[in-house]
Amino acid sequence: MSSPRKLLAAMQGAAEALRGGGLVAFPTETVYGLGADAENPAAVARIFAAKGRPADHPLIVHIANPDQITHWAKDIPPAAWRLARRYWPGPLTLILRRACCVPDIVTGGQDTVGLRVPDHPLALALLESFGSGIAAPSANRFGRVSPTTAAHVREELGDAMDFILDGGPCRVGIESTILDLSGHQPRLLRPGAIPIAGIEAVLEQPIAQPGNDAPRAPGMLRSHYAPKTPVCLVPPANLEAEARRRLAQGQRVAVLAMSATLLPEACPRLDMPTRPAGWARELYARLRAVDAQCFDCILIEEPPIEADWQAVRDRLERAASAHGASGEFLSMGHQPF
Repeated sequence: MSSPRKLLAAMQGAAEALRGGGLVAFPTETVYGLGADAENPAAVARIFAAKGRPADHPLIVHIANPDQITHWAKDIPPAAWRLARRYWPGPLTLILRRACCVPDIVTGGQDTVGLRVPDHPLALALLESFGSGIAAPSANRFGRVSPTTAAHVREELGDAMDFILDGGPCRVGIESTILDLSGHQPRLLRPGAIPIAGIEAVLEQPIAQPGNDAPRAPGMLRSHYAPKTPVCLVPPANLEAEARRRLAQGQRVAVLAMSATLLPEACPRLDMPTRPAGWARELYARLRAVDAQCFDCILIEEPPIEADWQAVRDRLERAASAHGASGEFLSMGHQPF
């Protein structure tokens, strides 16, 4: 899609597919989305079928600009406009009271809807060409590792797609921050690339954690973002010993680490960046690469316990919960989280 003519043709083809009730995979700055016309319940139902996604799990509606909030939401608080002006386009999803035009299937039957403006030129061009909102979760099987390249989408869901827009690797690499603004106090439902400290500074008030009455939102299950291979989170000081223990048991082990820990030669290592933004950008692609090699376990070095690592730690904890892999290490007296 290097030429303007090819780009225009791709946008028109993808927009036509959406208008016809089709599914379009498209890049955002976070991960690749699996999109359908957000006002077409039959088209949105195809998303759930393709992903194997439970019907009560809401979707995020992607819009072209903040002015479109009023079409999708009602009783919009001033905080929403302040955050939209500061962070859109960008990796922030706002949960608001839904307008009457939003189908139940998009919201999981709730009275709230998630909205965001993605920060990717192809996503924005598609939204402008289509002219309406696109409901889009990540373009992968439910609960699995999100795709950060078009190749990932083709490998996992290619047969279900009517159109795939290839925008190269995603710049951020993990899903958006989700903030609930439907109640009396803003609540964090999912950490992401937008730091909570920044949001609190914009709103000049603290952000609460979700309670039992919080709306359902994507990525809130304890087990999520998981490869097929079990993941075990290990503190840096114990990484070498845990690798040797598993190798002695006859397991094939791969390691994702950023420290200079020495590992046995029989244990392949993928070096991870030392900053949270770099780790987030590389995480899903590295997990997919290792997952394709039929290891028995993926050992991942536990990142620092610091605020700017919150989103990465969230994804790692949920990935490890899928197989109970972290439980083996917990039984040895270590607390990965």
